[in-house]
Amino acid sequence: MQWQRFAEQMAVLARDLLEKTSVQETLDAISAAAVDLVEGCDAAGILAVRKGRAITLSSCGEMVAESDRIQGELGEGPCYDLARRENGERTYRITDMTQPQPACPAYADAARGLGIGSMAGILLYTDKEDFGALNLYARRHGTFTEDIETAGWMLASHAAVALASARTIDQLEHAMETRHAIGEAMGILMERHRMSEDDAFSVLRRVSQHHNIKLRDVAQRLRSEHDRP
Repeated sequence: MQWQRFAEQMAVLARDLLEKTSVQETLDAISAAAVDLVEGCDAAGILAVRKGRAITLSSCGEMVAESDRIQGELGEGPCYDLARRENGERTYRITDMTQPQPACPAYADAARGLGIGSMAGILLYTDKEDFGALNLYARRHGTFTEDIETAGWMLASHAAVALASARTIDQLEHAMETRHAIGEAMGILMERHRMSEDDAFSVLRRVSQHHNIKLRDVAQRLRSEHDRP
């Protein structure tokens, strides 16, 4: 890696992250930065596991959410393996996913089907059975070297600080569910009344303010009415 250029880019990223108004925006920016800044990285995401359930906190790239889902369903994968190690190691690197992976054979089979050639990750935190990790994905095998692992550490440090500023993972999950519900409700209004995105959001906000109901609740009611036969 060209470390001088990378350091300059990290400095710019650090300034950009300070301007983010929420933890979610910060995590999304870190995932996007991993793809932009880490050579050969095709996708990146931040996975949290809480009470045995896998939650994709942030993703940049199509394969991320599906990889997280598979790890959660199987209860195995490089993130689980890393979190369970007792030697304090906080990074993993799978240089060639086409080779046998004794620690997570079922996940490796599924990952190959997703087109994942190599992976690297950094453990952000562990708390009993719960953990969080920044994961980097490449379609080509042999992508992630020790140098790139170091670059991942630098990005992970920003993610760890962002997560530490959130009181619980539940807050992040709630925020993502709210954003999803509002997005679906806006889509319903846009389709039904041929509104623009801004107009649809304005309608939801007016209803929320007029009836003194949370915006998320307004969105969920609209979704429920739309789903009724």
